[in-house]
Amino acid sequence: MSIPVIDFHCDVLSKMREDSRISFQNDPKLDVTYERLRQGEVSLQCFAIYLSEHWGIPRYEYILDQIDAFKSRVMTAGEGVRWLRWKEDAAELRQAIENANQATMPRRRPWGLLSVEGADGFEGNLYYVRMCHELGVRFLGITWNYANWAADGALESRNGGFTEKGKKLIDLCNEIGLLLDVSHLSEAGFWELTERTARPFIASHSNAKAICPHPRNLTDDQIRAIVAMNGRIGLTFVPWFVREGKGTAVRPEDLLPHIEHVCSLGGEDHLMLGSDFDGIDSWIEHLEHPGRYPAFAELLCKHYAETSVRKWFAGNALSYLNTHLPEKGTSGAGQI
Repeated sequence: MSIPVIDFHCDVLSKMREDSRISFQNDPKLDVTYERLRQGEVSLQCFAIYLSEHWGIPRYEYILDQIDAFKSRVMTAGEGVRWLRWKEDAAELRQAIENANQATMPRRRPWGLLSVEGADGFEGNLYYVRMCHELGVRFLGITWNYANWAADGALESRNGGFTEKGKKLIDLCNEIGLLLDVSHLSEAGFWELTERTARPFIASHSNAKAICPHPRNLTDDQIRAIVAMNGRIGLTFVPWFVREGKGTAVRPEDLLPHIEHVCSLGGEDHLMLGSDFDGIDSWIEHLEHPGRYPAFAELLCKHYAETSVRKWFAGNALSYLNTHLPEKGTSGAGQI
């Protein structure tokens, strides 16, 4: 059985910025490598641009550093990771996924997609946001866990929403087509965004709070809201987002209640994957890196129809991208 994968979140690029010696080819310091993408049949990996708290005051150059790492170190590994930025790319990826089970088709090179995790590094400058979209970034997670110039994060105790400049950020992203990600956004900010956005957003790496009550997980009302707007929810493999209890071994089977709960709220066509590989220092047993995806697919196919598993592994994410990515040559996208 061959089931292609789209994974909507990993933190490889921040690790590569911290250590210039890391090779994306097959470095043991990484969860996600070129060889593991091929091993796990990952057709598309989304690479987050994350600015670590340990780096001091967030700066735009740290975002540019990671875009450069993607171009110079990720895209050059192995046979080369291709950069997905346009609807035309999504159409080509769809064709590759549809042909994945044909034995006569050669195995395709994986694609990469760029997101920014937290608007902190834009330094409150909306021109930087516009330029980042023109450079090829297609998703923006508005916050990390805490407050920044745009909004409060999910772990900010006051649970504030958007600042005035943050509201202008939403409007700019709607204008240029920079898609928004609410995985680290406060609940108050989530509901403000549902009222202001013109485009459906995603939660790239969040699970169901009803199953595991971590503040980064989504409430039932939030899940229903994302489903209603035809957004997407990325099932994540962060052990403490999957199951309560410190030191408790978490297994792939523990993800099934999250899948079932999201689907019970109407989310079968809205669920995707957002592993958070390389953003964690402990892992689900037997789901420690992309090379484990085929075994995970086999497990899910014992409990669900293969057609559903294919949607969760790639189809739902791909249909969202095919609808919302800009067309090549669109004004304001990719002109720099």
